[in-house]
Amino acid sequence: MPLRLIFMGTPEFSVPTLMALAEAGHEIAAVYTQPPRPAGRRGLVLKKSPVHEAAEAFGIPVRTPQSLKDEEQQEAFRSLEADAAVVVAYGLLLPRAILEGTRLGAFNGHASLLPRWRGAAPIQRAIMAGDRETGMMIMKMDEGLDTGPVAMTATVPIDADMTAGELHDRLKMVGAGLMVDAMGALERGELKPVPQAVEGASYAGKIMKEETRVNWNSPAEKVHNHIRGLAPFPGAWCEMPVSGKVERVKLLRSTLSTGEGMPGEVIDDDLAVACGDGAVRLVKVQRAGGKPIAAADFLRGAMLEKGARLS
Repeated sequence: MPLRLIFMGTPEFSVPTLMALAEAGHEIAAVYTQPPRPAGRRGLVLKKSPVHEAAEAFGIPVRTPQSLKDEEQQEAFRSLEADAAVVVAYGLLLPRAILEGTRLGAFNGHASLLPRWRGAAPIQRAIMAGDRETGMMIMKMDEGLDTGPVAMTATVPIDADMTAGELHDRLKMVGAGLMVDAMGALERGELKPVPQAVEGASYAGKIMKEETRVNWNSPAEKVHNHIRGLAPFPGAWCEMPVSGKVERVKLLRSTLSTGEGMPGEVIDDDLAVACGDGAVRLVKVQRAGGKPIAAADFLRGAMLEKGARLS
């Protein structure tokens, strides 16, 4: 018979899994998500998370605790008498009492091929490192950082020009289907988690503002991976002499190109830029306060000529 589940998630990435589990016939006893956050220009409006809004659309009870460390919250969690918890990008630390607060444990949908890229930003870090593949894994959670035994895996190739946003959208759908398969196997008593490999572990640290600026002295492949790994958010950036004024411009899509020049030099009329070794062609950019536009449209109004230097 279908499982009684607690779902724990917050961003848009988590929504397809919640919807898929509900549509597969599992009972969602409650949804846990991050509390509404201030939004709007003045922060006067509280905005619910994407998971919060999806749960309400399904008529599922929603809980938004600030923390799960106190005994009252832990008892409220246990009182749901769930078979298992499903966790996808929730954003709160789960103490032992929560991990053990259901009959069968907590299962996490993680966007990497563990033990590679444990941590907060596995999608971005995989692309920035030039990985050729990644995937989704269903892991039975323990108290470590993404260290629990793995129950199911789905591998996804990373194409040469794929951005983090595109990979995000691919993985969220793969992850939804994989979690449905995992919960089906759990229901039948057939889910058999195995320990992660000891070797090959790496940490996907949160993306910091200070690392988003492009370093044109780097090889072209590294610059290209940097740009696509941070697109569309937070966005890699550089400074450009646009119409005689230096502007900060986000770089949202690129591809490897040919040609030589000083690092940061625009080497043709189609926005190819020399790097420390090789060149990249900028395909989509965004000026401060503007919308993302194709490089060709940007050049028509930017007066950025061959020989200009980006920094």
